[in-house]
Amino acid sequence: MIKISPVILCGGSGTRLWPLSRANFPKQFLAIEGKPTLFQQAVERLLRLSKSDFSFEPISILGNEKHRFLIKEQLIPFENNTFQILLEPSSRNTAPAITFAALQAQDRSAFDSILVITPSDHNISNIDKFLDAITNAIHLADQEHIVVFGTEPEKPETAYGYIKKSNSMGDFNGFDVIEFVEKPEKLLANSYFKSQSYYWNSGIFVIKVSVWLRAIQKFRPDIFKATSLAFQGKAKDGSFIRPDKELFNIIPADSIDFAVMEHCVGTEFSVKLVELDVGWNDLGTWNSVFNISQKDQHQNVLSGDVITKSTSNSLVHSTSRLVATVGIDNLIVIETPDAVLVLNRDKDLDIKHIVSQLEQLKREETITHRKVNRPWGWYDTIDMGGRFKVKRIQVNPGASLSLQKHEKRAEHWIVVKGLANVVCGQKTFTIKENESTFIPLGELHQLSNPADIPLEIIEIQSGSYVGEDDIVRLKDDYDRREG
Repeated sequence: MIKISPVILCGGSGTRLWPLSRANFPKQFLAIEGKPTLFQQAVERLLRLSKSDFSFEPISILGNEKHRFLIKEQLIPFENNTFQILLEPSSRNTAPAITFAALQAQDRSAFDSILVITPSDHNISNIDKFLDAITNAIHLADQEHIVVFGTEPEKPETAYGYIKKSNSMGDFNGFDVIEFVEKPEKLLANSYFKSQSYYWNSGIFVIKVSVWLRAIQKFRPDIFKATSLAFQGKAKDGSFIRPDKELFNIIPADSIDFAVMEHCVGTEFSVKLVELDVGWNDLGTWNSVFNISQKDQHQNVLSGDVITKSTSNSLVHSTSRLVATVGIDNLIVIETPDAVLVLNRDKDLDIKHIVSQLEQLKREETITHRKVNRPWGWYDTIDMGGRFKVKRIQVNPGASLSLQKHEKRAEHWIVVKGLANVVCGQKTFTIKENESTFIPLGELHQLSNPADIPLEIIEIQSGSYVGEDDIVRLKDDYDRREG
């Protein structure tokens, strides 16, 4: 029986959906149109595939170390299933990530399984047709072919890679691949679109473990060797698998397309394309979100607390407050508590220039939201000044923050809902609603929620420095050193 090793690539940053997507909360973890998150949708698709006649290994999820708790939290609805979470200490792009997953699949089973590799941030409308296409690809991969998936272009898009295929269809609806082109310029993209011979590269691949390892060793032996060394030093912590951090961080970064796929054509590695006519969209821009979303009678996509007048062909998204528009057309307006984006839909790719400016200015708005998820709950920074910061904090039932101290700030805690267990120096005590306590500068302390309802407090920090890095952890349930 054919054995499948499903892989979800979950390490992208998704900066083109800023300000909703941030480095610490990228787009794959966003829920679009009230659906499950894009990552959860990817999990659901592969779990449906697991009900087929193939033999399935647990799904491997390739993600960044800093997103590990987001991944775990979003896997809670699938708690009856087993997952392996492969954590990358830094992003080295898809070629090392897939090599890491292939080595793990090889290490897990002596059987030469087939990798079904899918990104975590795609929208797919027709799941049944998608699973049919994957099934055809699995049979082709079992015959030693590398299989890619192409979707028919809707316009001369420069943000996608292109694949040229042969005219004749072979077994399992496979076409021979003639050429790969990565994100062409506008004129070239226009000629590809008019030729009707090129398909968008979906970023989904199906390939035997042994075939991938031979290909990466042939075309990028440096990546293969460096990833193998990092993998040999791996450590396992429950469902988390971590490569050697220092060795992983020096792996050459490259994509699967540049490192391997572009070099395969005309070699001993046969590449087949399977058409993906399934309503595919990688949701890489706000315009793509607009295109797949349900629209009102004025062709607007409205979300949240929004009021419009004489507004058309626009996407308006409110996260935390009322947004009102008058007399606008063809715009994208995204409101979050700490940033507002106003963008012409025709310029949606240029958002990268804004993000680049913010990064150069070292602005926190590129990294994290005002409301920050933590494994114990969340906090929302509701006000701050030169020597103070005010946070609203929610602690999940039974959860605890780390045992910690601060070198430059003191803290006041006011319980507004629930019950709080407090460690402050040598004292341990409980405070309830409308009660408060003071944590002196430098004092060892810990906050816990012993109840079965969420605990909410207001925390007022005061001192010479109130940055998030002023924290010394002595004990932590989540094995964190930072974040």
